[in-house]
Amino acid sequence: MSALKNDRFIRALLRQPVDTTPVWMMRQAGRYLPEYRETRAQAGDFLSLCKNTDFACEVTLQPLRRYDLDAAILFSDILTVPDALGLGLYFETGEGPKFKKTVRSEQDIAALPKVNIGADLDYVVNAVKAIRSALGGQVPLIGFSGSPWTLATYMIEGGSSKDYRYSKEMLYARPELLHALLDHLAETVTDYLNAQIEAGAQVIQIFDSWGGALAHREYVEFSLNYMQKIVAGLIKEKEGQKIPVILFTKGGGQWLAQMLDTDADAFGLDWTTSLNTARQTVNGRAALQGNLDPATLYGNAQSIEKAVKLMLDDAYADGEKTGYVANLGHGITQWVDPANPKVFIDTVHEYSQKYLR
Repeated sequence: MSALKNDRFIRALLRQPVDTTPVWMMRQAGRYLPEYRETRAQAGDFLSLCKNTDFACEVTLQPLRRYDLDAAILFSDILTVPDALGLGLYFETGEGPKFKKTVRSEQDIAALPKVNIGADLDYVVNAVKAIRSALGGQVPLIGFSGSPWTLATYMIEGGSSKDYRYSKEMLYARPELLHALLDHLAETVTDYLNAQIEAGAQVIQIFDSWGGALAHREYVEFSLNYMQKIVAGLIKEKEGQKIPVILFTKGGGQWLAQMLDTDADAFGLDWTTSLNTARQTVNGRAALQGNLDPATLYGNAQSIEKAVKLMLDDAYADGEKTGYVANLGHGITQWVDPANPKVFIDTVHEYSQKYLR
């Protein structure tokens, strides 16, 4: 495997000195890019795009050809795990992901198979190997999974949800059932992420997209505890390099103090938490990532530049010179003009240098 030509992303996650603030974007390979839409049309549909090694590799690399990004992220989906558990993932036009089967009873949970990652999710492992090879050490590759709680909500609801009606009913009426499901998912996700690390992923991010929907005690019991189990079970080092782990709970900024107990290296933030406040909370014990509102990229060059500079002023208000990665507070949306991310990325690299000299 090639040595990294640009390792500032990993250095920032490990709170080591950096020459400029590293930046990448959640969903950076996606529908806002015309070349992505073209490749997806070639693939036929979204799942075929994920499951074809050449296509998955191609769309992962597309944003790196356009922008000066400091990381690549595996092109896949968090719902590959429930799909491998036999729930029958499909995508309804205009309605997002759906499952043919739901998991709502003791019998449903007992019937869940043990996933054989090498057989059931080999297309993800193959994509990681292909992307890592194609990158040639240009930037690090991020592997990822959904958190057990987030995956459980999709499996229980049968798709996305606004009110988590069935998930929260199970949580409050049959908590032991939910714990059994979360245990099964934590074990599967640990195996899945370790397979990605073995295949070449150099950083891991766990997407807890729906953790913010939980009440404060329930967040720790039903989401954070299971992410902590995963972090504890991950391969810590590969090829002599530490594998940093990022936890991202959307709507989770208020739980940063509790998150520190997981021993994750970094925490992603959405746009609702001040970076200055977050830096004071973690107090040098972990790195932070985020937190630009993705809608900022609907603005013009001047408004984007202004928002990015304010974000960086917050990030470095405590005088620290590392331990921060610029990113959006959630995924980039399909309606963004592809010219605008360049303003975001270039402003991060140029403006942050004044804090890092």
